[in-house]
Amino acid sequence: MSNPAPAPTAGETKTSGAQVPDPTADRKRLWALVLGSVGVVYGDIGTSPLYAFREALIHTASREPVTQPMVLGVLSMILWALIIIVTTKYVILLLRADNNGEGGALSLMALARRAMAKRTGFVLGLGIIGAALFYGDAVVTPAISVLSSVEGLKLVTPIFDPYVVPITIGIIMALFLVQSRGTSKVAVFFGPIMVVWFLALAVTGASHIADEPAVFLAFNPAYAVEFLLEHKTVGIIALGSVLLAVTGAESLYADLGHFGRKPIQIAWAALVFPSLTLNYLGQGALVLSRPEALENPFFLLAPDWGLIPMVLLATMATAIAAQAVITGAFSLTRQAIQLGILPRMEIRHTSGEHAGQIYLPRVNKLMLLTVIILVLSFKSSGNLASAYGIAVTGTMVVTALLLFVVMRYRWRLPLAVALLVISPFLLIDLTFLGANLLKVLDGGWVPLVMAATLATLMATWVRGTRILAEKSRRDSLPLLDVVAMLERSHPHQVPGTAMFLTSTPNVAPVALMHNLKHNKVLHEQNVIVTIEVAQEPHIDPESRVTVQSLSPRIMLMRVFYGYMESPNLPRALAAARKLGLKYDIMSTSFFLGRRSLRPGSKGGLRLWQNRLYISLARNASDATEFFQIPSDRVIELGTQMTI
Repeated sequence: MSNPAPAPTAGETKTSGAQVPDPTADRKRLWALVLGSVGVVYGDIGTSPLYAFREALIHTASREPVTQPMVLGVLSMILWALIIIVTTKYVILLLRADNNGEGGALSLMALARRAMAKRTGFVLGLGIIGAALFYGDAVVTPAISVLSSVEGLKLVTPIFDPYVVPITIGIIMALFLVQSRGTSKVAVFFGPIMVVWFLALAVTGASHIADEPAVFLAFNPAYAVEFLLEHKTVGIIALGSVLLAVTGAESLYADLGHFGRKPIQIAWAALVFPSLTLNYLGQGALVLSRPEALENPFFLLAPDWGLIPMVLLATMATAIAAQAVITGAFSLTRQAIQLGILPRMEIRHTSGEHAGQIYLPRVNKLMLLTVIILVLSFKSSGNLASAYGIAVTGTMVVTALLLFVVMRYRWRLPLAVALLVISPFLLIDLTFLGANLLKVLDGGWVPLVMAATLATLMATWVRGTRILAEKSRRDSLPLLDVVAMLERSHPHQVPGTAMFLTSTPNVAPVALMHNLKHNKVLHEQNVIVTIEVAQEPHIDPESRVTVQSLSPRIMLMRVFYGYMESPNLPRALAAARKLGLKYDIMSTSFFLGRRSLRPGSKGGLRLWQNRLYISLARNASDATEFFQIPSDRVIELGTQMTI
């Protein structure tokens, strides 16, 4: 007997028993995603005009008078950076390298690891470096963005000058403190506000192009080359600041799973790129006609009556840009935890409708503290500009290398073709990285130190976890051998179900062996539960759980999650009922093994790494909370291990 056809859902019409997509509903959904991408994806790059052109030109202008070739050279570098890096590399090419619809450095790493089979050490290292550099960039972005917008108040009246830093800190604290409440209610305003912002960029920029129409010559890349050849070292320093115009390009790829390729591409081509281009051209024309405007060309584009509204709009835009970075840090941390790069942390879901809206208290506190320290230390967006860019360029280099691996081993492109495609982008990224390395002593060391610290933490966690897993396998008995032994020995049986969580399904769980050794009992039903994270963002719910009977009293249950998903063991157990697992939650106990680690004199880690790993393990979130297990049903059995 066939099942009845389901009722038509919103956006579908039912004809002749078949469901036909409604083009009108599809268009509405597409434009809704386009609007959402404007608010989330392009917040960072959309606020770059606040400081990018000024910082790129001011190094040269401080040594000689502003000239037309100078302005055209800087403008040309900015425009071609937007065309080559953002449009060609990210919007056209990189958005195609999706991992089941998801993007970002760790998604690309997971895709590359699957493509390279066993040769994943190099790829894992790139993923760790890329993630660490992202965090370095993530703490600088809120500081420089909010500072640059609040500095516009000084143009209204100098009386605001002493209050720029306090106002900035107040906005940043408010932004981080509301994270625990979730962003779903305010996020609906992000898109419309950013659309108004980009239209304001376009209008204010276009209104000044007539001041010096020669700025259109900047589309000739010869002016960029001539500028670099003429100014040499100063030109290279300026090139490093030009990268400020493309910061946020990584968001295009990282937010791929939220909006999809087409909406992001439409938003860039139809609104974002034209608006940015007009604004940069307008700033260039303004500085050519009034060189003194270089002090703050962005806000001086606005008429006197529009200065205060522009400052307010800029503050909202930079807050949105900072919000996107914070959200990205939360998402990246969850991916890193699931992929085994970071220890478990508390993850709170702030929305019942959108699984991607999460809040990590520990990450939020650390980012808030770091951002405030940066604002108090650098005090102006101009000073912070020196610290900005190195992490971005480093991430871009990592992304290019991972993309090459995907092109060669996933897309099966010939080596010559893959090299031909990636080499120009990698050369440009390395050039920008070299230019930004000149700013290390002026503040560029800040994100580098942060990234190096985080990379050390991640590498230590990955290596230490691998060493412990290998040691556990050596010191443990094979699960099938233990099952056979139990069938022969028939230990005392008690009613109920015992579930033993383990990360290695082929060996007997430590908690099971301790229960047999000390309590000398075996439950009437025992389930060995393994939670595994795949190198894919999401797992089909139908394939999430597998149940295998090893003996009349022992079963093996494997639960699979994608690295974008949060484990929920009770839900998985509900799904396991359909596969024959019978249990009563009130007579079920969850046995967890708790390791007490001690540093050893021998092993794969140095003594300081041993101590670091032990500290990370002690501060990791409890498995009960992380896997959402009912706490009143948990029994923990401890064991000591030397690492």
